[in-house]
Amino acid sequence: MSELLAYVSCADERAIVTFAMDPATGALTKRASTPVPGPTGPGMSMPLAFSPDRRVLHAAVRIAPFPCSSFAVDPATGALTHLGAANLDDAMAYIVVEPSGKNLLAASYPGAIATSHAIGANGAVTSPARQVIDTPMRAHAVITDEAGRLAYVPCLGGDVVLQLAIEPESGRMVQVGRLKTHAGCGPRHMRFSPCGRFAYVLGELDGSILACTVDAAGRLAAMQAVSTLPRGFAVPEGKRIMSADIHITPNGRFLYASERLTEVLSAWRIGPGGTLAPIGNFPTEAMPRGFAIDPAGRFLLCASQTTGAVRSYAIHQETGALALLATTPAGANANWIEFHQTTGA
Repeated sequence: MSELLAYVSCADERAIVTFAMDPATGALTKRASTPVPGPTGPGMSMPLAFSPDRRVLHAAVRIAPFPCSSFAVDPATGALTHLGAANLDDAMAYIVVEPSGKNLLAASYPGAIATSHAIGANGAVTSPARQVIDTPMRAHAVITDEAGRLAYVPCLGGDVVLQLAIEPESGRMVQVGRLKTHAGCGPRHMRFSPCGRFAYVLGELDGSILACTVDAAGRLAAMQAVSTLPRGFAVPEGKRIMSADIHITPNGRFLYASERLTEVLSAWRIGPGGTLAPIGNFPTEAMPRGFAIDPAGRFLLCASQTTGAVRSYAIHQETGALALLATTPAGANANWIEFHQTTGA
């Protein structure tokens, strides 16, 4: 029987914890905890990335020598089997397999680089890198368009999003454009609408979301800026805003973003022209770093870096409001979530 699974990266345990999710209630049941090979150390998030065919899951450890492990995913059960590991070029904040499935792209926050590594015949990442590109300070993500023509790299320290053309056969990328954000934005993550005509850039440093148009060449142009912070919120002395993650429902109607200082998930309705209208802010666990929306757009799971718990929410299909269903322990420094639907036995 097919199951909806959630893989949760728990960095301080250096493990991927697998949960089965009840599609009727949203309840999570632990299925397995899979060790990720590599050095041990606190506080190092492990970004995850699926291959386009969902048969391989990659996990990057952010401690030298920065191994990226590749796991075969059993289509019937979702069980993970280690295929191999290859060392990346720095601590990678984000990894993604571009749509051809031939290359793993990565962005390094401390190293200010974007890299491309070939994926071998068995589905595992290989090294050395095919290409290493210098970026503005604090590259925080690498996102591709649906066609795999372009990659976008938000650089938090440079207030810029790079636009790179991808050559799948060679794995090489060439800069073809950039979006300069407002000063102090700190672009961190971004998402495209399912139609591909709009993109949304999350600013870590000021809690903003930039709604952008995307032209035929893939160029971004900002058209709206909104704040994810609760109305009237004042940043306490000695603290800073820490927006973390952003996702869109598969039907393109609703957008959500996490912010770690206020410990909220903000919800937004996406209009026909791509602009955002507020739905509301919903409290969550402390330090909500990563979250994910299931493939049907019915549930949202959010991971807490400090409590190690995952909160399950139901997404109201008409309003986009979030309703808390359950809170489930996952593991120390839970920070990244990927959904997967098994085929069943």
